[in-house]
Amino acid sequence: MTSLKDQAIQNALTGDWQKAVLVNKSLIKENPQDIDALNRLAFALSILGRVKDAKNTYQKVLKIDSLNPLALRNLKRIGDLKKIKNENGDVSSVSKMHVTNMFIEEQGKTKIVELVNVAQPSVINTLRTGQSLTLLVKRLKIFVLSEGNQYIGVLPDNIGKRLIKFIRAGNQYEAYVKLAYDHHIIIFIKEIKRASRFRDQPSFISISERILDPDKKLRKSIVSDEKDYEEESSEENEE
Repeated sequence: MTSLKDQAIQNALTGDWQKAVLVNKSLIKENPQDIDALNRLAFALSILGRVKDAKNTYQKVLKIDSLNPLALRNLKRIGDLKKIKNENGDVSSVSKMHVTNMFIEEQGKTKIVELVNVAQPSVINTLRTGQSLTLLVKRLKIFVLSEGNQYIGVLPDNIGKRLIKFIRAGNQYEAYVKLAYDHHIIIFIKEIKRASRFRDQPSFISISERILDPDKKLRKSIVSDEKDYEEESSEENEE
């Protein structure tokens, strides 16, 4: 049976924000101190345009954890959005439209993926939805980096190995943060250029395939993956 927490994550992944609000409220009812659920609820409320409710929810997080980076960052984002108005003066619709348009899926050209062997929560919680990421091929893996070449995770092998073949042939991709909190980073990858050699081959076989199993033990090699990336980067700098 799927737990409420798993449902909340799945709702966020699929963009079912109305249901995300209901599920996270249920989790908070069970445990009013559940910071993860409060942050997820606040984010869902902000996407739905309920900015005041989102702000109040983030402030509840800060009453529990005054230095919570996710709440602090998103409260600032909400403040910045107030400075942006469309011709109708509807601030919230600007945010909602931006998030919706950024993650438009195209058969064979885009994919939503949960990274494995991710960085520590202190790093993950600084990421923001829509943030641009870098895909870096090293050995037989694709490392995912944020600003400043900060390691944040690795693409699962089944996806990474396929993309390496395309990238080495000339395909180009963009990647963005879709959702990030604690031990989870879900990204959106988009093909922006296809090599002539693979003009008839889609980058992704199934757009609906999603990797999302919070209880699956995928972190066993996180230390080695992060160490591999750091050691190789160090060696390259020495050269």
